[in-house]
Amino acid sequence: MAELITADLVDLDVPGADRAEVTAGLARRLVAAGRVTDLDGFLADIRKREEQMPTGIEGGIGIPHARSAFVTEPTLAFGRSAAGVDFGASDGPARLIFLIAAPEGGGEEHMTILAQLARRLVHQSFRQSLLDAPDADAVVQLVRQEVLGR
Repeated sequence: MAELITADLVDLDVPGADRAEVTAGLARRLVAAGRVTDLDGFLADIRKREEQMPTGIEGGIGIPHARSAFVTEPTLAFGRSAAGVDFGASDGPARLIFLIAAPEGGGEEHMTILAQLARRLVHQSFRQSLLDAPDADAVVQLVRQEVLGR
């Protein structure tokens, strides 16, 4: 099994002004890494999930996520937006965006990842470390230490 997050799945200046555009940009990274087999199909699954309930949480965070038949293995992509992107959180736009992709029949992995991530993101110090990370490798290291315990 490949690492959950790698430097090629990190975009420190994610382009886009809305959640669909930003999510599509991160999803393209998953396709390029061979972790998603059909971009449009995966994005449709993400949109379906977003229609149920927005995935923005307090603290300037967006966590779009979905189980999808087009995902080959559990994966986490990360994007940082200086301007912020509306993911429906009550406190405003998200500057930190995590895209969680889980295989359709993959059990509860994506919920476990989501729960671990949410527990760490309540800490201002973790959020600030992500905002201050100088490069993709630093983000990967932070996530591996703080979320995955490695």
